[in-house]
This record gives sequence, C-alpha cells and structure tokens, in this order.
Amino acid sequence: MSSLSAFLSRFSIALYTLIALVAFAANSVLCRMALSTQQTPALIDPSSFTAIRLIAGALVLWLLMLLRSTKTTVSNSTSRGSMFAGALLFIYAVTFSYAYVLLDTATGALILFAAVQISMMLISYFQGQRLTLLEWIGALLAFSGFAYLVLPGVSAPSMTGLVLMAISGCAWGGYTLLGKKSVNPLFDTGYNFIRSLPLVVVMILVVWLLPQLTSATQLVSISQVTVLSAKGILLAVLSGAMASGIGYALWYQALRGLTSTHAAVLQLTVPVIAAVGGILFLDEVLSFHLSVSAGIIFVGIALVIFAKSHPVSQ
Repeated sequence: MSSLSAFLSRFSIALYTLIALVAFAANSVLCRMALSTQQTPALIDPSSFTAIRLIAGALVLWLLMLLRSTKTTVSNSTSRGSMFAGALLFIYAVTFSYAYVLLDTATGALILFAAVQISMMLISYFQGQRLTLLEWIGALLAFSGFAYLVLPGVSAPSMTGLVLMAISGCAWGGYTLLGKKSVNPLFDTGYNFIRSLPLVVVMILVVWLLPQLTSATQLVSISQVTVLSAKGILLAVLSGAMASGIGYALWYQALRGLTSTHAAVLQLTVPVIAAVGGILFLDEVLSFHLSVSAGIIFVGIALVIFAKSHPVSQ
C-alpha cells in the first residue's frame, strides 16, 4: 500500500469514527428530547419511540442496500448480519429508551458508555487481548473521569434507570465487538436492523398486555400509556434513520481499523458530546464538574492511543 493510500485509509477511519461518535451523542439528545418527563403533554412513549426508531433505521438501510446492490452482490454477499447481533441491537435500543425516561442526557450517556467500556474490555481480555501498562493507565484514567462526575454532589440517578442503561451499554458493547468481524458494514447493519423487527412486534404486544396483568412496578407505570405526537415521531425517525441507521453503519466501517480497546475508549467521548448537546438543545448547564471530567477522559484516551501507536519493545 502506498503512503498516500495509507493516509487516505487512516483519514477515512478517523472521519467515520468522528461521525459515528457524534451520531451516538445525537441519539442521547434526541431520545431525551422525545422522552423527557418535563414535557406536558408527553411527546411519545418509550416503546413507540423504540419501534419507530428501529423501523426507520431498517427502512433507510434497506433503501441504501438497494442502491448499492447488484444481482451479483445480492447473490454472493455473505454480509447479512446475525440473529444474535439483531437481538443485541434490540436490547440496547429498548432499554436505552426506557432508561431515558428516568435519566437526564449526560447521566444517561455516562452510564451507557461506562458499561460499554467495561463490557468490551472484559470480553476482549477473556478473548486473549492483553493491554500494555500505558494502556491500562490510560483506560483507568479515562474511567476515573466518569467516577469523578458521579461523585457526591451530582444528583443521584434513578436506580431503575441506572440498571436499564447499564444493560443497554452491555448490549451495545457486544454489538460493537461483533462489528469488528464485519466484511460489508452497510449490509451487516441493515440486516441487523431488519432482524430486530420481530422483537419490536413482540415488544408492542407485551406493552399492550402488560398493564392488564400488573401495575406494580415503576417500569410498568412508565409504559402503560401509548403517546404519539408529530414532534415525538419526528425525533424517533431522526434517531432511527440518521443517528442510528447511518451512524451505526459508519461505526461498523470504522471498526475495521480500530482495536477493541480503541473502540471502547473512544466511545468515552460520547457523554461529553452528549452533554454539550444537552446544553445547546435542552438548556442544561455546563458545570465545573463536567469540564474537569471531560479533561480527565480525554487525557486517558490520548494515553491509550499513544500506547498503541508507540508500542514499547519487549
């Protein structure tokens, strides 16, 4: 590979990564805008948001696959995602939506990507990928930025919301690791979205039946009423079609040039980007706490990237 080709490859990976990370943050902002309990009346309920988001993502990706496909490509392509990846995508999306009824933008993104990092690094470790000392220091420093942000003095999140978002993060971590094996990111992402749709149907049926069976839990109480508004539907479509469908396809493309450690640690920038989005679109306030936390996270990320770029000879 020529030096120019190598540069263009690195540039495209960096560009795909940047766009994908912004898309992840946009999902947090759009979801919070749609599901915030501060709004009266509510714009949309979490199950409807999830359903519209996944359907919109599947539709846009299907159209893009049609534009990219030829008869040869369709018949010979092995890039069709997997049922497991589709299930992880659905679990991530539904727990994400229900968690954001109970969490603010920055807190939700922090919990989500803390869980992503931990799950990805643990899975990679057990698969035999070992970190250098400098990578461990960088990863721990980045994670300590999260710990600092949720120290006493920051409003304690809802325990139900925390658990749901942690599950969402673990599902996304698994989905990301599966993406490293992708040969054709657009087709794999598209088929993963399509495979999530039967689970969407099951979710809708459960949401309709659940209120008739029990109303004892907080989770049931936030899912009893189906709420739809034009603005809520628009936010769900934007989240699904742009931030999720196209964003996730670009993320799978970027993963071809990232290690699992890089992918895990780079996603720690998302809560910072999401917090900025919350300030711009949801009138949230940039606190000193958040500023210091962001600085710690970025230093940790820089150490991990530097360690991979400049390995120490044994």
